[in-house]
Amino acid sequence: MSRRQALASLAGAALAPGGAEAAADPNWKPGPGMPQEGPDTPKICAPISLRGGQVTDEAMREVKQIGVNHVLSGGPRMPWDEQWLRTVMDRLKTGGLTLGNLMIGGFPNTLYGRPGRDEEIEKFKASVRAAGKAGLPVVEYNFYAHRAIEGYYAVEGRGGAGLTGFDADKVKGLPPLPQEGAHTLDEMWANISYFLKAVIPACEASNVRLALHPNDPPVAISRGSGQIMGTVEGWKHLISIVDSPSNGITFDCGVTREMGHDPVEVCRYFGTRDRINHVHFRNVRVKEPYNNYTEVFIDEGENDMLAVMRELVRVKYTHLIYPEHERALDYDRAVGIHNQYPGGGGYTGMVYDMAYARAMLQAALILERK
Repeated sequence: MSRRQALASLAGAALAPGGAEAAADPNWKPGPGMPQEGPDTPKICAPISLRGGQVTDEAMREVKQIGVNHVLSGGPRMPWDEQWLRTVMDRLKTGGLTLGNLMIGGFPNTLYGRPGRDEEIEKFKASVRAAGKAGLPVVEYNFYAHRAIEGYYAVEGRGGAGLTGFDADKVKGLPPLPQEGAHTLDEMWANISYFLKAVIPACEASNVRLALHPNDPPVAISRGSGQIMGTVEGWKHLISIVDSPSNGITFDCGVTREMGHDPVEVCRYFGTRDRINHVHFRNVRVKEPYNNYTEVFIDEGENDMLAVMRELVRVKYTHLIYPEHERALDYDRAVGIHNQYPGGGGYTGMVYDMAYARAMLQAALILERK
């Protein structure tokens, strides 16, 4: 018998239903175990590919095997079709998965206040209505004038793992792109106000919540344009434009720390107002708020991730938590898997983050029920 076989035999005896305890006491019954997700708890989620609306068995198994029951993805072009959504959601259910969030995009005229935005807004509203009829609870979107991704660079972390650094000096003075132009902060606020006042009534009627992701990186100016979601004050202003649970944010505790704020306090502010409609759960180390920081492993940054999770439980947040921006590990590198950002990883890094986040959720539920 090899060492592996011996260990497997021992594990089988200990972990079989009842294990050694059941053999010693025929009346032994398992205890309550670890708390699990339910209707009244946050839900850990993972991304899944919806290539052409086709969800493979392999993709569903990769998610289900790591204990994740909820997924998110990018959506199709506007306007969304109710039947398409139902087909995708029903397909996911065959793998034991629930679709809880789709990203929507493709409205540049709305973003920049150009002719044609009213037509885009009508397509957006039609998409929201389709989502509501299909039972999709959250639609996520961005409103970047320009995302300052040119400031990212790779950093070597523990054991040679890949981390992602950001330095605002790398984007300082970059000219506007022709397709985007340059837009003042006031222009961008006017554009999103016009948008929200048009679409939130349709969201409310459809029982759909919007989640606007903050500017990440949170620089004040990117290629000549102001960034409306680059400060916590901007987040607060957003939810005041139309006072509705359908007008909410993606609370990103990583971005919160990048701006020099305590994510527990910020979570409490938006959570007690029921304006957190999605969560990104990650960690960073900050050299200079807004301008210079490194995205690190979920367990080694400045955020107290258990405290953040406890606050989400306390404010009775029940939507999805996405442990995003996985770090680059050698196993993923060896098989050529990575994400689009320098120092970003793939499936193995994602599994690490999912497991950590799930442990944080279970710990928070245990602590909060005492």
